[in-house]
Amino acid sequence: MTKLPKGKDYYQEGSHVYNELNVLEAFRKALTTWARWVDANVNPMKSLVFFRGYSASHFSGGQWNSGGQCDSEVEPIKNVTYLREYPSKMLVLEKVLRNMKTHVTYLNVTQMTDYRKDGHPSVYRKQNLSPEERKSPMHFQDCSHWCLPGVPDAWNEILYANLLVNEKQKQQAQKRHR
Repeated sequence: MTKLPKGKDYYQEGSHVYNELNVLEAFRKALTTWARWVDANVNPMKSLVFFRGYSASHFSGGQWNSGGQCDSEVEPIKNVTYLREYPSKMLVLEKVLRNMKTHVTYLNVTQMTDYRKDGHPSVYRKQNLSPEERKSPMHFQDCSHWCLPGVPDAWNEILYANLLVNEKQKQQAQKRHR
């Protein structure tokens, strides 16, 4: 029996095939590939590069498919001691960004979204749940989308503020060179 029917995954990099690849290492390799492409193809005099982090998982009691739930969250976290540990993936990202020659503005929304465990539509996205649906809310939870208005508005405001600051700095630099 080959490994394929066992659900084994393979990863190829160049001519080397991995039969197993650590998630953090795979993430680092993917980001490094992206960073090389940006450094080789983006003209920082003509373009701005932004990288938005990802939002934290908010399931309590396990992941979404193993008993975790977030369907009754109605208030944001107000005490920093309840936040999750800063994800190691974000540390990998920050290291890759530091080693780039092209400036990338990192919109780090990870910890900000960690506070907003209440910001997902969850079971509230569907009106009039049936009794069967109420028994198994994990099938109706939705932590990959955000309620509007809410967290995505804050992301947009951060991006907009960065664009305004960049434009102001550009104008000031032009005045100095005159």
